[in-house]
Amino acid sequence: MMKIICSAILTLMALSLHAQVTKKVVAQDGSGDYTTVQAALDAVPLHNSQPVLIYVKKGTYHEKVHVDSTKDFITMIGEDEMNTIITWEDHAGGRTPAGDTITTFSSWTFIVKANDFRAEHLTFQNTAGVKAGQAVALSVKGDRIAFIHCRMIAFQDTLLAGATPGRQYYRNCYIEGSTDFIFGAATALFYKCTIHSNRNSFITAANTPESQQLGYVFRDCRITADTSVTKVFLGRPWRPYSSVTYINCFLGNHILPAGWDNWGKTTNEQTARYAEYNSYGPGANPAARVPWSKQLSKQEAKKYTTAFIYGDWKLKP
Repeated sequence: MMKIICSAILTLMALSLHAQVTKKVVAQDGSGDYTTVQAALDAVPLHNSQPVLIYVKKGTYHEKVHVDSTKDFITMIGEDEMNTIITWEDHAGGRTPAGDTITTFSSWTFIVKANDFRAEHLTFQNTAGVKAGQAVALSVKGDRIAFIHCRMIAFQDTLLAGATPGRQYYRNCYIEGSTDFIFGAATALFYKCTIHSNRNSFITAANTPESQQLGYVFRDCRITADTSVTKVFLGRPWRPYSSVTYINCFLGNHILPAGWDNWGKTTNEQTARYAEYNSYGPGANPAARVPWSKQLSKQEAKKYTTAFIYGDWKLKP
């Protein structure tokens, strides 16, 4: 708890150096300014240009939450990521209250369309269940987005690290799912995260554009699974130029020796950009990987700095 309070204070101090900060508190018991997360976000003005800090007290917030594309510069900090939970249960093929059909891309529990959004110590969850099919917990479509000490939990399609051009950063996060549970076209760095499979399937399904230098980079992560899970691929290409790289990652014994799947299209083997460097653990098996993936040299791996990944975006601590 003390670490989280210190994190909020440091974030507030950093924001205060640049502009006047608007502060809002969300608490289910009525002790804050708002009782729902969406109400606090709705109170942020359209075309916002000033830092906003939203502090969310512990609780399970059963709501479908969106951050409007004109509401930039929002930081949202939960009291405790294990007990500050935003949850919903939409899934592809379901129906909205108005009777419209829900798609994968509208099944999210929480969506960020704005730029310069940061979240800390929160859980984003979709509880539609394993039989529901695609059910997104978190959809991220903006640029310069950061999630620190957050949890994303669902089954198929947990995290849509989406639209391009969009740069995203995930640090010390826990991401759990089954099929293609990290997918989309963004440039995203996952640093010191735990990536956890709860079913036999595929971790990533990047659809990186051909013109984009990088897709997903996992650095110093732990790739884990439920004990019943024994057959998982590191990724498969949603689109031909899918780009995914694992650097210095622990791979559990659920990772198949081949490592990567071509999604049933041999032509993808000519275009997909899949690489590893210094993978370790029982699932690290460079000699058995598919021949169309790459094992990076030490010099090649050194190039994967934040500047190389993000360009002119300077990450804040």
